[in-house]
Amino acid sequence: MTIPEEGEIIMQFVKTADLKPGMRLAKPLYNRMGVLLYERDTRLTIQGINSIENFGLIGIFILEPAEPLPPLSREDLEFEQFQTIYMFKLKDNMDKLVNNLVPSTLLSLVDDIQRHYGSLDHKLNFTQTLRSSADFVYKHSISVGILSAMISNEMQLPAEDIRALITASLLYDFGYLYVPQAILDKGDDLSDSDRNFIQMNLERGYESIRPRYEECNLPKISLEIIQQFIFQKSQTLKIKDPSPETLLLCDILKVADQFDRLTAMNINNPPVSEVAAMSFLRRHSRTYNPRVVAALAECIHILPTGACVDLSDGEKALVLVENAADFTRPMILKFSNNMIYDLSDPVIGDSLRVTDIMKTMDNRIAIDEEALEHFVADQYIRETADRFRQKKLAIAQRKQKAAQKKSMDDLLDNARVLTPPPIAPVPEEDASPIRKAPRKRVKLV
Repeated sequence: MTIPEEGEIIMQFVKTADLKPGMRLAKPLYNRMGVLLYERDTRLTIQGINSIENFGLIGIFILEPAEPLPPLSREDLEFEQFQTIYMFKLKDNMDKLVNNLVPSTLLSLVDDIQRHYGSLDHKLNFTQTLRSSADFVYKHSISVGILSAMISNEMQLPAEDIRALITASLLYDFGYLYVPQAILDKGDDLSDSDRNFIQMNLERGYESIRPRYEECNLPKISLEIIQQFIFQKSQTLKIKDPSPETLLLCDILKVADQFDRLTAMNINNPPVSEVAAMSFLRRHSRTYNPRVVAALAECIHILPTGACVDLSDGEKALVLVENAADFTRPMILKFSNNMIYDLSDPVIGDSLRVTDIMKTMDNRIAIDEEALEHFVADQYIRETADRFRQKKLAIAQRKQKAAQKKSMDDLLDNARVLTPPPIAPVPEEDASPIRKAPRKRVKLV
């Protein structure tokens, strides 16, 4: 079993119907006020299982029987708690919209998300909330709002655009509230008529919000984002092409939506890993903007140091140094031969890459603290890791220089298009040769 990094949780998703007494909770459970109900590492009892069933959860994450409790940072615990609080706040506001009332605290919820996650300067351990078919729309929308905030901040978008995007992220699935529970309970096992019915209700949700956006004080661009997202596959409405700015915000929403759907627990299918989800987004580059996908990879931990992984050659390995430029090509320690491979090396990377995090504890390799310290202290590993980091630093410096040169070129181009003011004619009696000042030489860095 891998020694986890701070904040990393090695856990298994188990459906509620399959829960057994004695299983250990991997994630804490909170009520709508953020009050802790069940601490992680709590061993389930029959009463606890009944409570989880009453919550209506699809399932929960558990730890293996002999697995040590992974540490969680304060930020990770707050993230779990905030997700739950935000979800109930969003539900209250959506209930008001359904009843034709003004969602009085919706924009304060938007501001909370923007304040907490729209200005992060580091990667986040993005953990999923436990969901049921009844609360999926609320929890999904909150997760998408947080992801959208982080991505747009990483892309250095204006604060007002980030706020508008978060607002759209919280409301774009509003129409799901009009869908009967019987259809929602099918999960992904939907017929064509079910999907058409859902699409019709998503459009209905948009049409119920549209005439009231000013009354609700919603940004107009939020409405445009929702319209583009919902009606892009519609057979009932022909919408105009969005502006480049709106299109980019729609692209962010699309990536955040799909990533959350892939990694969230589902009635029919278990969630996929962050590695698998990101690989899916990268493979479908025509649908999901590669620039947005790259920004997402900079916002959350995809493949952290210490993770046990499956390789494309069928072997298993331990991640020694993660690769921010390409999460599938970190520096690894292969278990079969105890050798180190820098997958960022083109010669090696052409034939070997990470395919996924190990899914079962049975295949994980036991590494105790002493062994891990040995690997970290090994001279060859240190030198290899240093070369790896130096390579990444050199790449970053080249990108920075290229950006600086482009900025300088843009400034010079703008300077060239400026028309100099006309020179007043010199009176004939005072005419004298005009001496041009010598042109200053500009040294380009």
